[in-house]
Amino acid sequence: MLLATPAHAIDPGDLTFTVTPELPAGGAAYAREMVLLRLRGVYRTQILLEEVRQPALVNFSWTQLGRDHWGRTRMPDGQMALEFERTIAVFPQHTGTFTIDPFIHRLTINDNGERKQIDVRSEAVPFPVATWTGQGGGPDVAEPWWLPARDVAITDHWDPDPETIKMGETARRIVVLEAQGMLAEGLPPRPVMRTRGIATFAGPVKRETLITPTGPVARATYQWDVKPGVPEVIPLDAIKIPWFDTVSRTMREAEIPARQIGGGLADREEDLKPPAPAGWPVLAAAALAAFGLGIALIGYGTGQGRLRLDREQARALKRAAAANDPRAFRATLGEAMRAHPDLAALWRDDPVIAPGLEALDTHLFGNGTAPAPDLAALAKALTRPRRPVGGPLASEPRLAPLDGPLAKA
Repeated sequence: MLLATPAHAIDPGDLTFTVTPELPAGGAAYAREMVLLRLRGVYRTQILLEEVRQPALVNFSWTQLGRDHWGRTRMPDGQMALEFERTIAVFPQHTGTFTIDPFIHRLTINDNGERKQIDVRSEAVPFPVATWTGQGGGPDVAEPWWLPARDVAITDHWDPDPETIKMGETARRIVVLEAQGMLAEGLPPRPVMRTRGIATFAGPVKRETLITPTGPVARATYQWDVKPGVPEVIPLDAIKIPWFDTVSRTMREAEIPARQIGGGLADREEDLKPPAPAGWPVLAAAALAAFGLGIALIGYGTGQGRLRLDREQARALKRAAAANDPRAFRATLGEAMRAHPDLAALWRDDPVIAPGLEALDTHLFGNGTAPAPDLAALAKALTRPRRPVGGPLASEPRLAPLDGPLAKA
């Protein structure tokens, strides 16, 4: 299956297998904080079959990040050898000092022409989990929810805009919380959204874990239907979500923004009055103009519809760009791409927009050295209406010839 150097007798240093945890500064993680285990094997022999046998990992949740990687590496004596790599994200569930038992890499090798099965064992790894000593919170208390992550982003979407609804009408609020370096099971329950003058109906919570090469990304989608019960303007307070930044080792806060229910542009009395009836001369002129416009449309066609972002999504993109917040910008963009797949396809094919999207993802999910793109310019390009590719929309009616179908010659 895997070939290295020609078969020869196995020496003690020809087969090595190590497991190395990437512990944070200070040497100990906190409970439910992600730690990456790097498995690495270096084998100077022919390998016919292989299988990694993993210990039970008691007191840990875990997930493998991507597929195993096989390559070649140069040994200190200059000879080449096979290199095996696997990355596992583990999450300690409790405070204390634990031990990760040895992993076993079972290899079927060619030992000087003889087929053999051999177990290469890693060393046991001590794994300390620190006690929280910060002010308030921590993994051992119920409130506030303990949320250790590399980064947290929140998007807030309303349909329709809450400022436009009136008493008795309903708006749907969808909040998406994304945390890097977490599993979905570690995200907090749906926040409580309650204030005087509104009725809220909570919807189901959707949780999912996305696996990336740098670690899992946990996503939770919370949903409410909101109905005002009083005619006046209702302020809805911001909801703060504290989280522990595992990179800077400090507590931070994410925020579901405050909004206002009602209080949009008031209807003016004159807007509510029915229009005055038009006289016969005005009606005749309008009919003549409509006839002329119809003739013009027959000659020139009806044109194409345009695709564009929802008003609230466009505002959210511009707010994130103005705040120079790439995380919030990408979270809002991801929600928009899921809601408008046709528009997302046009963006990916656009020679101006596509490099900006790639630069944004490289900045956020790469090795941390790539600069962020110009978010303001990218938001401006993304919020422009676009024509669909491939001719007129299928839903657009086509005008028949004035004289009916063409007769066959």
